Amino acid sequence: MFYYLLKRLALVIPIALSVTIVCFSLVYIAPGDPLSAILPSDASIELIDKLKKDYGLDKPIPVQYAIWLGRAVQGDLGTSIATGRPVNAELGRAIFNTLILALFGSLIGFSLGLAFGTIAGYRQGTWIDKSVTALAVAGVSVPHYWLGMVMVIVFSVYFNMLPAMGAGPGGDWIWDAEHLKYVVLPAITISVIPTAIVTRTVRALVADILGREFVIALRAKGLTDRGVFWHVVKNAAPTSLAVMGVQLGYLMGGSILVETVFSWPGSGFLLNTAIFQRDIPLLQGTILALALFFVSLNLIVDLVQTALDPRIRRA
Repeated sequence: MFYYLLKRLALVIPIALSVTIVCFSLVYIAPGDPLSAILPSDASIELIDKLKKDYGLDKPIPVQYAIWLGRAVQGDLGTSIATGRPVNAELGRAIFNTLILALFGSLIGFSLGLAFGTIAGYRQGTWIDKSVTALAVAGVSVPHYWLGMVMVIVFSVYFNMLPAMGAGPGGDWIWDAEHLKYVVLPAITISVIPTAIVTRTVRALVADILGREFVIALRAKGLTDRGVFWHVVKNAAPTSLAVMGVQLGYLMGGSILVETVFSWPGSGFLLNTAIFQRDIPLLQGTILALALFFVSLNLIVDLVQTALDPRIRRA
């Protein structure tokens, strides 16, 4: 296990370095001037040159990357061009809000996905299995942003049951009943696709495991249905965990449209704002933080999966 951990860590380092290169390069490929968000239309050449020097934009791109990477390793992601605040301050609040949304979305998605997938796997070929499969296909096919707008129209505009925008009074998340109302609609919206994917994965795993010879042998020896169920769970857990880990990463990094529809002040909303404002330091910091979170999450899932399945360690 220790050598497997070292091997995985050795692979994470070049991946993380590649992520920094991609994050830094992509923003410069896009057209436009990053200083246009704060410069007046009649700005003088002297002012433009001064701002470029202040933000380090007057240096060659490789030099800019080296300086940015050195500061990023030390935890300094620079200063937002649009707001003038440190990127770390903007990013910390946004990531916290996205973690809250991802937590509720994953609780809903993974719970329903595991339940529906297990039921469909045990009832394969029946109307229950067909109904669950149809719902899963519909869940994968429905666009996030469209479902979010429909839920706003139905539950916020028509029935006036739940708030449609923001994270609560004051703009910051607090653990109380008033703020919980604000997370219901975006959490349900963002959980639909993970629910569908986990449902289809678990259904296929359970159906496959129930047809294997060791399950037939366990039943022939007189093992109860509960005992067989726990054997099915243990065999399906590693693959299910890997799928759920990837989906959690997508919930963190793929919630841009959902957060924009509900004006949820998370990392996706922040990323969308940085794109439109051409705020390069904020854009780079947000992309880097989300990408490194995804890489770290995959590493954790690999280690837990290895601990659950001895066959991976032997391989």
